[in-house]
Amino acid sequence: MRRLPSTPSDAALPCLRKGRAWPILSIRRWGRGCRCVGIATTVILAALVTATPADARQAESGQNVSAPADGSLLPVVEHTLANGMRFLILRRAASPTVSFVVHVPVGSTHEALGSTGAAHLLEHLLFKGSSTIGTSDADAERRLFQQMDAVHDSLRHARGTPPPPRGDAEALAARESEQARLVERIRNLEDSARTYVVPNEFDDILSRNGARGLNASTSWESTEYFVELPANRARLWFVLESDRMRDPVFREFYREREVVEEERRARMESDPGGRLWEEHTAAAFRVHPYGVAPIGHMEDIRNLTRAQMEEFHRLHYGPENTVVAIVGAIEPDSAIAWADAHFADLERRGPPPPLLAVEPPQRGERRLDVLADAEPQLRVGWKVGDGMDPDLPALSMLANVLVGGRDARLHRRLVRDDRLATFVSAGVTPGGRDPGLFTIHAAPRAPHTAAEVESVIYQELDRLRTDPPTPLELERVRTRLEASRVRRLVSNQGLAFQLAGSAAAWGDWRTTFELQSRLQKVTADDIVSAVERWFTAETRTVGILRRPEAP
Repeated sequence: MRRLPSTPSDAALPCLRKGRAWPILSIRRWGRGCRCVGIATTVILAALVTATPADARQAESGQNVSAPADGSLLPVVEHTLANGMRFLILRRAASPTVSFVVHVPVGSTHEALGSTGAAHLLEHLLFKGSSTIGTSDADAERRLFQQMDAVHDSLRHARGTPPPPRGDAEALAARESEQARLVERIRNLEDSARTYVVPNEFDDILSRNGARGLNASTSWESTEYFVELPANRARLWFVLESDRMRDPVFREFYREREVVEEERRARMESDPGGRLWEEHTAAAFRVHPYGVAPIGHMEDIRNLTRAQMEEFHRLHYGPENTVVAIVGAIEPDSAIAWADAHFADLERRGPPPPLLAVEPPQRGERRLDVLADAEPQLRVGWKVGDGMDPDLPALSMLANVLVGGRDARLHRRLVRDDRLATFVSAGVTPGGRDPGLFTIHAAPRAPHTAAEVESVIYQELDRLRTDPPTPLELERVRTRLEASRVRRLVSNQGLAFQLAGSAAAWGDWRTTFELQSRLQKVTADDIVSAVERWFTAETRTVGILRRPEAP
């Protein structure tokens, strides 16, 4: 995720949903104060608004749509271009603004080992402009790009050459000196290219026209770009976004790559909790790319090339792989006309490469320790189904029963009453397109240990079998979900996220409302059945952050 210093408001927005996952109750952001996805993503999959014919008439008359019972009746106008690019347009005229969300169903699961972090770095680079935006001389820039990329190829070759014998200090020093020289040469060339750069011009154009919340996010399975504009500046988005899709220029490439490297250092390598999350997820997923954080491995990041980014963009950012949701004070006919005018000439690029990785069955409990001079933490995860598994609604409700509020079972036992832990969270992450991981994360309160907390977690799960959730517990969860649904009605952008994500993940924006209905129908027996099915010792992965023993 990236911070945009020139925007009026670049505060991180609440994560509304990610791909095909169900609601979870944990959230952890990494990035430079932005919405980049990583350690855990709060997923809220709930009906945002629903509409009756009367509501449709309200929308047509310029009034905001209320929240009746069936979201599939929302007056969403769907428009698909000949090249396959999809637009979802919903007029809500209470506020004179329009929210735009571009959803591309590509994330870190689409990367190969050796080039992890590509989807996230590409997200950063797509704010650098085009041949006409962000530069005073695109041709002069490209000549310098060729020079610095050639030097970088030499650097990659030098890094891949086997090192000299350990005892040969002179040869080792020469090797390090040559690599340092090449790095410095790239920096000098990029400094020369920067003389042609118009810094943040893409951002500044939007900001000068009243844009708010300009940003983007990358997860395992999707990348989204979003902004809100005054209604009388809505056409500007069509001009700028089509230019970005048609002709991106990845200027300041090596500088931006260093920004991502620093992001990883700060949020993963220097953060004990981040290291635990990364190690735990990697232990749970040994084959599937869910086992790699969306930010990627450090060595892969530092060796990514501009050519790799251009190829990744070509493969995955075709118009037929893009969904745009537009919600606010905009006439659908105008939006359709502008979409046709600015995006219709984009050429299809064919389907992206298929995702074929399958995590093999886990045959026994896996345990790992992560050593750091920090307070202890615990992560326990069980393999569960994908986002369309019939048990996923019950697992979402289970997360709420365990940690959703002061009266939730695990929170009450660990944090409120027995004071064994300072916090506890639960939910399915990662997961969505493919089978995921239901994870419980807790921090023991001194002098209590991770082993004590782990024992209580198993006790509470076992208790569900003999003491299922009560009608009162389930009603509290349903009330909380309904409150979240109503709160999201306030935000045009929240609704745009919901529509775009549902259409991209399931092919239909209505599916998200159907899934919310399934949540409301979950019974105590459904939750007990899901616990019996999924929470077994052989599919469990346990990670503990602990201090190293004194010598």
